[in-house]
Amino acid sequence: MIDAQTALAQRMDARFGDQVNRVASTCRELTYELDKDDLIQVATALRNEADFGFEMLIDVCGVDYLNYGSDEWTTNSASGTGFSRGVEREPVILDEADEFDPRRFAVVYHLLSIQNNIRLRLRVHTGTANPPIVNSVVDIWNGANWFEREVFDLFGILFEGHPDLRRILTDYGFVGHPFRKDFPIMGNVEVSYDADQGRVVYKPVTIEPRTLVPRVIRDDNRYSADLKDVTTDG
Repeated sequence: MIDAQTALAQRMDARFGDQVNRVASTCRELTYELDKDDLIQVATALRNEADFGFEMLIDVCGVDYLNYGSDEWTTNSASGTGFSRGVEREPVILDEADEFDPRRFAVVYHLLSIQNNIRLRLRVHTGTANPPIVNSVVDIWNGANWFEREVFDLFGILFEGHPDLRRILTDYGFVGHPFRKDFPIMGNVEVSYDADQGRVVYKPVTIEPRTLVPRVIRDDNRYSADLKDVTTDG
């Protein structure tokens, strides 16, 4: 780790103690998890205090960890990657559950300190509440406004205190949140123009579920059964 990151990690530990928990990062950026109840206090300190000076919020990202780390199906004859994934996959619909796994949904904040030329990431899990909810950081970093709307639109995570939390990428009549792992591939509704009503109307999706696995049939002489396992001298 570079010296600047080492120094920042030491300041983080000294200032926040058990409020933050450092986690491993594959992108070599300092990453900390914290309880959602501590988010506003920690974020305010990171922006205002001279030891940190994170005046810029680069991005806010939602994450759905449903089935994280587990393969979609078990096989001894093929890998779990590539075109064959999901052939027998059944969707897991949890939107109607009373509560979620406490670590299913997370919000990740990417911070930049221009004055100190260093970056930091914070990760907050939403807990068991359905719908998932965390506090808005718009009053700390005004740029979070549209970022939080995007996370709400795509993941269904609510931000308490947001001044105008509504969809930003999908249509007003869109049903569900398309970046959730249990969202059906074909969606829930479709739109079309109704000439009789003179407007766009919504109706249940009519696309039939299908497996999107490329199937290539090769029948030229290179794949003849008679040539199987035949070796040539050369």
